[in-house]
Amino acid sequence: MKSRGERHIGLLNGFAAYGMWGLVPLFWPLLKPAGAAEILAHRMVWSLVFVAVALVVVRRWAWAGELLRQPRRLALVTVAAAVITVNWGVYIWAVNSGHVVEASLGYFINPLVTIAMGVLLLKERLRRVQWAAVGIGAAAVLVLTVGYGRPPWISLTLAFSFATYGLVKKKVNLGGVESLAAETAIQFLPALGYLLWLSGRGDLSFASEGPGHAALLASTGIVTALPLVCFGAAAIRVPLSTLGLLQYLAPVFQFLLGIFYFHEAMPPERWAGFALVWLALTLLTWDALRTARTYRRGISGAGATMATGTAGAAVRKAESAAAGGAEPLDSPAARP
Repeated sequence: MKSRGERHIGLLNGFAAYGMWGLVPLFWPLLKPAGAAEILAHRMVWSLVFVAVALVVVRRWAWAGELLRQPRRLALVTVAAAVITVNWGVYIWAVNSGHVVEASLGYFINPLVTIAMGVLLLKERLRRVQWAAVGIGAAAVLVLTVGYGRPPWISLTLAFSFATYGLVKKKVNLGGVESLAAETAIQFLPALGYLLWLSGRGDLSFASEGPGHAALLASTGIVTALPLVCFGAAAIRVPLSTLGLLQYLAPVFQFLLGIFYFHEAMPPERWAGFALVWLALTLLTWDALRTARTYRRGISGAGATMATGTAGAAVRKAESAAAGGAEPLDSPAARP
């Protein structure tokens, strides 16, 4: 049982992590005139530099040798690196192309996509409320397709890539910083090669826009890793159900920035689509929290022995459901 002070520190770190992920749309436009592909490559290169220095300082390298001796896990890390490359690239392009609201939608619908993938790929069984939430989410996508005049492909790409990333990460079972190090190590050589190719063409903004611009591009490593460090500090101090609620802060901040700072259009049909998504998430969260409370009551009546055994596992499962069915963000490696 964590002390009140520990839980307070955990909540502060949780707010910091999701707050930074929510405000990151303010950062990517600062990197212009660099294009999305160059920004993405710099993010990969400098993230590896940042986390490598951090791991050297704390002397946490034993996991790397174990990973290299396990080809199956290494292959899964490679898949995770490929999927998160798509996620990062689409997100950066979307923000710098004036699609912040649509990008935020991707992280709103991600829990619904995660649940749908659990049914389709893992043969999981859903409760009635969860089926209703998924159905309402599908209806929201149809409404938004009408509103945008096309499928909301940015949102769907972000949601499906992130859900796939979460699924693969569960199987790899690496800590957040270690996972980011492994994934960016795989990304590093292609990213560095692309930057060198740009430099040879004379199109590398890092070398031509002054030291301030170069410093901003280098700071993409800090922007990627710092929220992850805060998330890790929160994850060990607060319940998963709490993190599951906090995860909605990031898309809420992004949505508000898209409307009030970037002044993106929100015609009535888009409001209708977002309202359906929020209704689905409300149902999903209510059902998950209700399930977690039910398991907790069961533990209270079953006694301490059962609490540390099967019922304890049930609570962890219920709290994971409250977090959206997957790690709320053992990433960020995975977050935008």
